[in-house]
Amino acid sequence: MAPDLPYPALHASHGGIWVATAEETRAVSRGEAIRFAADTPVIVLNAPLIGQRLGHPELSGLDLLELFALLRPARFMVPTPKGLARATGLAVPESDAEVAGFLRQAAEALLAIPKGDWPEREGAWNSVQSLFRLRWPWAPALSARITKPAQAERWLFSRLPEWDERPPRPAPRTIALADADVADRLARLTGSAAERRQGQRDYAAAAAQAFSPRDVRDSPNLVLAEAGTGIGKTLGYLAPASLWAEQAEGAVWVSTFTKALQRQLAHEGERLVADPAERKRRIVTRKGRENYVCLLNLEDALQGGFAGRAAILAQLVARWAAYTADGDMVGGDLPGWLPTLFRRNGSTALTDRRGECIYAGCPHYRKCFIERAARASAEADIVIANHALVMVNAARGRETTTRPTRYVFDEGHHLFDAADAMFSTALTGQEAIEIRRWITGPEAGSRGRRRGLAARLSDVASYDEEGGRAIAEAVDAARALPSDGWLQRLSEGDPFGPVEALLAAVRGLVYARDTNGSGDAGYGLETEFAEPDGTLVEAAGPAGAALDALVRPMVKIGRRLEAVLAEAPDWLDGPARARIEGAIASLGWRTETVGAWLALIARIGGPADPEFVDWLAVDRAEGREYDVGLHRHWLDPSKPFAETVLKPAHGALVTSATLRAGGDWDVAEARSGAVHLLRPAQRFEAVSPFDYAGQAEVLIVTDVKRGDLAALANAYARLIVAAGGGTLGLFTAIRRLRAVHARVADRLAREGLPLLAQHVDPIDTGTLVDIFRDDPRASLLGTDALRDGVDVPGESLRMVVMEGVPWPKPTVLHAARRLAGGGTGYDDRIVRARLAQAFGRLIRRADDRGTFVLLSAASPSRLLDAFPAGTPVARVTLDDAVERVRLPLSARMRHEAPAT
Repeated sequence: MAPDLPYPALHASHGGIWVATAEETRAVSRGEAIRFAADTPVIVLNAPLIGQRLGHPELSGLDLLELFALLRPARFMVPTPKGLARATGLAVPESDAEVAGFLRQAAEALLAIPKGDWPEREGAWNSVQSLFRLRWPWAPALSARITKPAQAERWLFSRLPEWDERPPRPAPRTIALADADVADRLARLTGSAAERRQGQRDYAAAAAQAFSPRDVRDSPNLVLAEAGTGIGKTLGYLAPASLWAEQAEGAVWVSTFTKALQRQLAHEGERLVADPAERKRRIVTRKGRENYVCLLNLEDALQGGFAGRAAILAQLVARWAAYTADGDMVGGDLPGWLPTLFRRNGSTALTDRRGECIYAGCPHYRKCFIERAARASAEADIVIANHALVMVNAARGRETTTRPTRYVFDEGHHLFDAADAMFSTALTGQEAIEIRRWITGPEAGSRGRRRGLAARLSDVASYDEEGGRAIAEAVDAARALPSDGWLQRLSEGDPFGPVEALLAAVRGLVYARDTNGSGDAGYGLETEFAEPDGTLVEAAGPAGAALDALVRPMVKIGRRLEAVLAEAPDWLDGPARARIEGAIASLGWRTETVGAWLALIARIGGPADPEFVDWLAVDRAEGREYDVGLHRHWLDPSKPFAETVLKPAHGALVTSATLRAGGDWDVAEARSGAVHLLRPAQRFEAVSPFDYAGQAEVLIVTDVKRGDLAALANAYARLIVAAGGGTLGLFTAIRRLRAVHARVADRLAREGLPLLAQHVDPIDTGTLVDIFRDDPRASLLGTDALRDGVDVPGESLRMVVMEGVPWPKPTVLHAARRLAGGGTGYDDRIVRARLAQAFGRLIRRADDRGTFVLLSAASPSRLLDAFPAGTPVARVTLDDAVERVRLPLSARMRHEAPAT
């Protein structure tokens, strides 16, 4: 029988610190808690968070989240006492003072799991033995509770199923959807008991036009549809999309911008296909390869490639990998909080972020999660993807024979920004060193399984003499790129090699042209390409020559690899062919990257290209430089998006609640790429059915002085207290967010109101939203990532507070687009779109009620049409705003009070 757990528990919040032993629970000081944790192994819930609250970031202990991850791999739990209580079947502690004692009970409840019917038993004993050797704090307690299996457990990599190779899917049939069939499919998805919504029916009919047969080459049937919140656009487009996929026997790719919407779409798939096994086959979520665990990297980590805490993380990820649905480490069923427990030490090394995949040369190729997702998407009816993946696949994907012909771009107002990121060019130190490492292999003394180009293509080099010479030339030329320590050499004025010399010249010019003191303040710096100084012009020549010497052998290698495939030597079996095809694709986009760098260098001292915006930048965070380089973006990135994605498609629906981005339909067409197509797009608008006049109000607070952090923090605190929590606070600057959080967190804790904060709490954004959604008294502070894509209906979100008018940051790129887009009107459109997106977080259901507060006396009236028609808008003092927020809450509390 396992002994009782002897360890005490420690809990810290903004309201106090408590320690619980078997005999008592008592409040302690911060210093006492730190000494206690240093002397005694303590049970905690989320060690990094507790350590931050103690001011002791290196706090370690027996973290219940790590224990849960081992015992319940691939299962979801909100990482709070309430979430832990749900997972263990215990009563939720009623106050912070009770949490420490509760943690001891929860530990016993989790450790009792192996005694019962435990579906995740297989593999646990081996994992615990490995973790014991790594001195994981929980291992001794688990060893006493997990019995050794009668038969040896299978190694993880022998347990994973293999995917099947299937013949290419035929091209979709040419069909036309009948209006009545679309309406019937929508009715089936919404259910017979659902209220019939004419707006949703009209929307589905409009969306169906994107699935009509194409009449003209390079001219897809493009539908732009703006549907207000509450229309039900997800089911509105899934109805014709699923119908077309079934009748045409083709795949529809539904693309989103946020992971939250991807999860929502996967959930809606239950309406489309009830049977789980059939649903898994017909509806597939697809992400970029950097999201999935790489089995070869994981094997390397488990066999000694990782050390210390990173090695413990690898063991927990291996437990998850045996039970995961899809191998997705970012937004899948790996808890988002798990990598943050290890301060992300090692988690990125478990994915393929550097494009080093050897494809069929990998011993785990037939079990690879990435390859499985690619093959599943080729056979699926609905593929749930994201904007970035769609563009990458269209521009340089390997799956040319399975490219989709029909797309739905949900969150379509983000297409412009996604295209801006995808089709840009950056010659920076960080980008250059990655290509150097990809070609040359590991630097001296580096760990891991990184291999250079020569090692990956050794069989080709031995077979093809010309290809071997090209590989050697590329490796030699890559040594001219920045290497380890490049940033320190630049700051010391001692660059090594022509590209580092170019970056040093860039850095010097950027600092020289700092006009507003950003250099002294520690912010990032940038300046236009115009009028380069002599040092930069002189450095451009040798850097260009070095890059030209690199790109030539890279092109030659690509040609020789294609020749090897054409000649098909005896050693070229199926796996070798697949590996070379992968190498061609990977080499191709790196060759394009170096070619784009050459074009960027040629711009130095030369004429500007009107289609591009070029600038120089020094990137910094917290006053610390982390990158230096030259940047090029399309003035209108919707142009390459239209060429690469839209023109080859037969039909596309671009939809959003704010598609017109604070402007008119011309803006929607310009930002979606419609203006670059021969045929005009079809337009559709459905107004939200919500009663905004009765459900929401907008308050513009007029007496909080801009720049007064104390006044700003006071406003947030008073408003959150008045609302009783349930507040989403939005900021345009991380510095102000942190300053406000530091001033109000303890104050709110005394009111019993938890406060969460992006960029403060050591918790990933998705988990922060999960915690916020789970506690109606919690509030959450964040920046742009929370302004759009956060879906928190009901009581958990009843007020949104913005620190001020969200004007765009005055960058070089913004200035160029502002000049081309109409000056002040361009800025106004951006602000209207941001206000509309932020307001859209507030009312998500017909029974939601809420207040939107803008802390800005200087809010121009011309921007107020960003809010839905009929929404009451009032300019008030902070005192008045607090009263107006408090009164509805008081009325609700009186209404809900039990009768006496």
